[in-house]
Amino acid sequence: MNQPLRTLYPEIEPYASGHLDVGDGHLVYWERVGTPGGKPAVFLHGGPGGGCSAQHRRLFDPNCYDVLLFDQRGCGRSKPHANLDANTTWHLVADIERLRQMTGVESWLVFGGSWGSTLALAYAQTHPDRVSALILRGIYMLTQAEMDWYYQFGVSEMFPDKWERFLAPIPADERHNMVSAYNRRLTGSDRAEQLAAAHAWSLWEGETITLLPEPDLSEAFANPEFALAFARIENHFFFNKGWLEEGQLLRDAHRLSGIPGVIIHGRYDMPCPARFAWALHKAWPMAEFHLIEGAGHAYSEPGILDRLIRATDQFAPEI
Repeated sequence: MNQPLRTLYPEIEPYASGHLDVGDGHLVYWERVGTPGGKPAVFLHGGPGGGCSAQHRRLFDPNCYDVLLFDQRGCGRSKPHANLDANTTWHLVADIERLRQMTGVESWLVFGGSWGSTLALAYAQTHPDRVSALILRGIYMLTQAEMDWYYQFGVSEMFPDKWERFLAPIPADERHNMVSAYNRRLTGSDRAEQLAAAHAWSLWEGETITLLPEPDLSEAFANPEFALAFARIENHFFFNKGWLEEGQLLRDAHRLSGIPGVIIHGRYDMPCPARFAWALHKAWPMAEFHLIEGAGHAYSEPGILDRLIRATDQFAPEI
């Protein structure tokens, strides 16, 4: 008999929140939800530049967990908005450690999806002794092959109508390197051009991350304030290849040895091809692997959400 699909826990407000001065002029917004003193966990949002939402708080049983969520540098409620200075993978890894030290816990469960899975892997490989478990969704290794697939040729074949809109702001003679072409516009001095590029970049992602269209999700990606931070920060990271060596996160997967985990990936994930999740599974065999049929990339898709809730429940302490 099939079990009903699990869904989000009830709405919950933070019991504490604030801004942490992480240096370099950045103030990082953080909030904590659940039960103070419960199982410590940290939630790493996607993008880069996506920020946290009230729904992300609901991925954990509030009676069991004490969860810290934060908006990474430059996005969401962190300040300054859309800022790229001192904003790299390794700055964010250091921020996670600062936040852990702020909470006073020795180690915590790390939950990351999409770019959050990239950041979670970078953090866990740098500080394996600080990670009690990993829950990773929509695996992204930030390799050249993955970026080419999404921003050059591959997903373009599945979404020719949406790809045409993504191409539109870029002259034909620059389309051989879309990430670089967008970088020039997103970091340029022409404000109107910057906003138009941000809208097109953000909407391309918003319209291709789910198996079936979700208009509300796409509209959120089109919001000008969200799009500016999302597009500028995401493109900045991808233009600089995440400040990672090519293939680094897979190469160093051996550093996850001894860390229990769960890998969850949609079969039809467009931004993040499933073969990279499969490669991580082979390199980190002690982690459970779930390839979700009938699902794309978004955590909110029913099959993915069901498995994510089951994963957080799996690591929850007995009450």
